[in-house]
Amino acid sequence: MNFSELFKHTNELCKFSPDGKYLASAVQYRLIIRDVKTLQILQLYTCLDAIQDVQWAPDSEFVMCCMLKRGLVQIWSLEQPEWTCKVDEGSAGLIDARWSPDSRHVLTTADFHLRVTVWSLLDKSVSYIKYPKACQKGMDFSREGKYLALAERRDCKDCVSIFLCSTWRLVKHFETDTDDLAGVEWSPDSRVLCLWESSLQYRILLYSLDGRCLSSFSAYDLALGIKTVAWSPSSQFVAIGSYDQKVRLLNHVTWKTIVEHDHPALINAAPTTVVYREVTQRSSVLQEGQSATPVASKCWCPYDVTEADVEVACVKPDLNKANPRVGIGALAFSANSRYFYTRNDNMPNALWVWDVQKLAQRVVLLQESPITNVEWDPCQSRLALCTGNNRVYMWSPAGCLSVQVPSEASFTVQSVRWHPDGQVLLLVGKQQMCVCFLESESNNTL
Repeated sequence: MNFSELFKHTNELCKFSPDGKYLASAVQYRLIIRDVKTLQILQLYTCLDAIQDVQWAPDSEFVMCCMLKRGLVQIWSLEQPEWTCKVDEGSAGLIDARWSPDSRHVLTTADFHLRVTVWSLLDKSVSYIKYPKACQKGMDFSREGKYLALAERRDCKDCVSIFLCSTWRLVKHFETDTDDLAGVEWSPDSRVLCLWESSLQYRILLYSLDGRCLSSFSAYDLALGIKTVAWSPSSQFVAIGSYDQKVRLLNHVTWKTIVEHDHPALINAAPTTVVYREVTQRSSVLQEGQSATPVASKCWCPYDVTEADVEVACVKPDLNKANPRVGIGALAFSANSRYFYTRNDNMPNALWVWDVQKLAQRVVLLQESPITNVEWDPCQSRLALCTGNNRVYMWSPAGCLSVQVPSEASFTVQSVRWHPDGQVLLLVGKQQMCVCFLESESNNTL
């Protein structure tokens, strides 16, 4: 692994472009565009106020800076630096802005979810969509970018409207059999729309494009319900994480549960499960031949493989408060749909990796500190995670490793972000970032 020097940023606003050529970072009201390979500054843009969000257009030709407090959005062109665009919501306010899949329209959501406005960069036309619902995930584009599904609330009833993104014409509108719709998400093949209730009720519904309810699933009643939902990239499975500390896997044929995984405080020794426990006392010892320079670092394994029963550290949640820290708060599939990970919020130091093919637990990573962020490699079955210290941890079917960021400054990794080709990793701290260039010889190695 090779590491870059540290670069400043604000509010963790650092993102790779979708085509992988550029790296955008915000420092207060300035937007800096760097070349990923050389990290040289290509463009420097100055916004009207402090930047609160940065979003790349899907085609990587434009980058958008959001200034939510002022209700402003500024758009910059990489090919034509002299070209600029400003979107002003005025008195309506602004709480969200995002790109359409064609990279030529911007969708903004007004304060209190009064409306969604579609702004065209081609002809400067403006379209309005009424009745958007304020919920966990109220808007989702289909994977190929053809349709937009929008959760709405009309006459005290939940509805979903499907728009054709090429013309923003309404193609389907239907009421949903939900009491309090919390989110909508397309399957990766764009054939099924998944809807789920708020946390007060456990219920998930699957709808076809024409508004037919294909299936409805509920695991239990009279308790806090769904917390996270994730589709497998193959569209064959839907994983549902809930407040009862379990994850359930539904199949795409019958939409019934094929497996239910628990997260016990005591992990029993099993031949199919590998438990890695971090050992911090090794971190201060350099292996023979290891570089101590601030530009390169070699990897080693700071884990002990445990074959006996292991007890997982738990945090007792306060159930009298809203959104208690209990249940499956993080859940995602690997790029090939072979694995998925979960993190139980009241077990913040543990990461669970499950094998979809064998419907069994594969790995448990027990860290010394609470896990702050986990990301899958977009190209292979490889995880990167961080725990708020100066290390980055990685797992693949080949094993686990850790590497310390070689920096003279006090740098702690708060989040990790993969480059689209899986060969570069962005390590983001509170006020600084570092680019890690990986040197993997094959997909079977870390």
